[in-house]
Amino acid sequence: MAMSATIVSTDTIVLPAAAAETQPQQTTTKLVSPIEIEFVQCDCCGLTEECTPAYIEHVRERYQGHWICGLCAEAIKDEIVRSQKRLISTEEAMATHMNFCKKFKDSGPPPNPTIHLISAMRQILRRSLDSPRGGLRSTPSSPTKINAGKGLTRSESCFPTLTG
Repeated sequence: MAMSATIVSTDTIVLPAAAAETQPQQTTTKLVSPIEIEFVQCDCCGLTEECTPAYIEHVRERYQGHWICGLCAEAIKDEIVRSQKRLISTEEAMATHMNFCKKFKDSGPPPNPTIHLISAMRQILRRSLDSPRGGLRSTPSSPTKINAGKGLTRSESCFPTLTG
């Protein structure tokens, strides 16, 4: 689906002082060529973006005919950088990222997203506490306590008490 947008530029003509006394200030309007905008979907993640046809063509030239959104382009660059031990081409990195996106989309949402989020945050916290700098980040005013063997428990609410 292509959209067209017209840009209008307004120029004010300022006349010399002598001419300005006899003539009112004039404003002219000129139309600039319309800009076509197309919706294009990322071949990796499925994100839809609005882009000009020239930009779409530029991206497709860079990625062997595939449209890749900016987020996936960064992930592909990261894939190339992470594989420093073995030089991989852009095509290989793109194939790896597309495979990752396909597996992610096929897995569907977790059965209980809240439990999944809590579990992921627990893993992040454990990793940060296990790191050498983990002890430096811990402060006595932290709203949570870690009980040995019981995992995380809330010591107090982070919301102020509402009085009615």
